[in-house]
Amino acid sequence: MKPSIRSPRQLTVRALICACAGLWLSTAAPTAHARTLAEVKALGAISVCLNPDALPYSSNKPETPGFQLELAREIASGLDLSLSVEWILPRRRAKVVNCDMLVDRVNDPNMSDGRLFLSHPYQTSGVVLGMSRGAAPISDYSELQAGQKVGVMVNSIASMVLGKAGKTVSPYAFQADLIEDLEKDRLYAGAVSSASMSYYIHQHPESGLTLAYAFDNEPELRWEISIGLRNSDQALVDAVNVIVDRLLADGTISRIYRRYGVEHRVP
Repeated sequence: MKPSIRSPRQLTVRALICACAGLWLSTAAPTAHARTLAEVKALGAISVCLNPDALPYSSNKPETPGFQLELAREIASGLDLSLSVEWILPRRRAKVVNCDMLVDRVNDPNMSDGRLFLSHPYQTSGVVLGMSRGAAPISDYSELQAGQKVGVMVNSIASMVLGKAGKTVSPYAFQADLIEDLEKDRLYAGAVSSASMSYYIHQHPESGLTLAYAFDNEPELRWEISIGLRNSDQALVDAVNVIVDRLLADGTISRIYRRYGVEHRVP
C-alpha cells in the first residue's frame, strides 16, 4: 500500500491546529472505536478529547473552560447526553482514549483520510497579523512596508507567503516568544493563530496590540472548522448538524467566542 501524501496545506494547517490547541490527537487510533448515535444514546454520554491547559481552546479550570469545551457541552446538552471529557496532554497520542468528538477540526475530509465525519462548519479560523502598539491599521499583508519586521513561525506557510512578497521576516520556534517580542516592540507585526492572538489581546488590553485579518485572500492561511466525529455514523452527524445550526442561529456560538475575546466569523 502506498503511503498517503498530504498537500503542504494539509500538513501546515494540521500542525498549526495542533500547536495552537497544544495537543496531538490521532484520529485513527486502532485500539479505540468511537460510537454511533444509537450507542451514545444507550450509554447516555458522549466523549470529547481536549487539552487541560490550552486556553483559549480548552482548560480544566472551571472558571475558564475554553471555547472548545463550552461548545462540546452545548453539543452534548443538545443531544440530551452527559459529556465525558478525556484530558489529553501535549505530545501524547490518543491511542487508547475513546473520543467520540474532536472540536475545531478543519472542514476538509481529505485531511482526515475519511476517518472523521464532519459537522457543518461553525467558525472561520486561520492566521492573522498581530500588530504592535502604534502600528498603522492594515487590511492585507501587502500593505506592510519595507523594513517592517514580521515574526513568523519557522518553516510556516505564512513565512513563505511573506517572504515571496518581499517582506522582512524573523522566524520563531514558539508562538509565545513571538507575541512577547511583539509586545516589546521588537517586531512590527507577527503572523499567529487568530484565536491565540485574540485571547492575548483580551487578556492584556494594556499591551496596545491589535489584530489584522491580513491573510483573508490567502486560502492556505484561512479555513473553516467543524466538529469531528470519529468512526461514527451519519445519524449522529445529522443530529449534531441540527444542534450546530441552532447554536449559530441563536447566537450561542458567538457568545461563547466573545467570552474569550475571539471574533465569531461565520463561514
